[in-house]
Amino acid sequence: MQKDNLNITSDQLAVRLWQELTRAPRDKHHDWRTPVLATQGINESGPQARTVVLRHADAAMWLLRVYTDARSPKCAELVTQPLAQLIFWSKRLHWQLRVSAFATVEFKGEQVDAAWENMRQSRAATDYLSELPPGHVQSCSASLIKNTNFSMSEHHLAILSFKVSSIDWLALSKDGHRRAKLTPSDSVEWLVP
Repeated sequence: MQKDNLNITSDQLAVRLWQELTRAPRDKHHDWRTPVLATQGINESGPQARTVVLRHADAAMWLLRVYTDARSPKCAELVTQPLAQLIFWSKRLHWQLRVSAFATVEFKGEQVDAAWENMRQSRAATDYLSELPPGHVQSCSASLIKNTNFSMSEHHLAILSFKVSSIDWLALSKDGHRRAKLTPSDSVEWLVP
């Protein structure tokens, strides 16, 4: 870990964190590209956590975006209870982020159409074209069922947008840990690690 990661000041911290967050969607090897999303399950299922792929980060708006299948349970969970957390860990930096956010789910519209236009040319496009929803029990033992009778316009892509309300940053070091809570109002509160 770089020594300057521990010497970061209050006025530098948010800028530094958002530099990493905005880089992560473009860098397939960035640790923060695949955070864990935690939601409140429905029907008394309790908390639910799963890894997602960060597709966009907007530092000015304190906004993060993820794509998912519109039929995924996480969509129903976030529509019912829009409070969520995203957990990021960077082995390179030895930094953990706990991001608290208010989620919105977009099932259609200009942003979904634009995201699909970019996605439809990728190998991941088939993830959003399945006849069956995620988590559905398969009737055969095949590990992957390919749908060959689909129209590229009949997709199930949805966008999860997370308006960040706070970031809990923890930097781990053998020289002493550091922790702070940041908010979009440029507030930085230093905490006991």
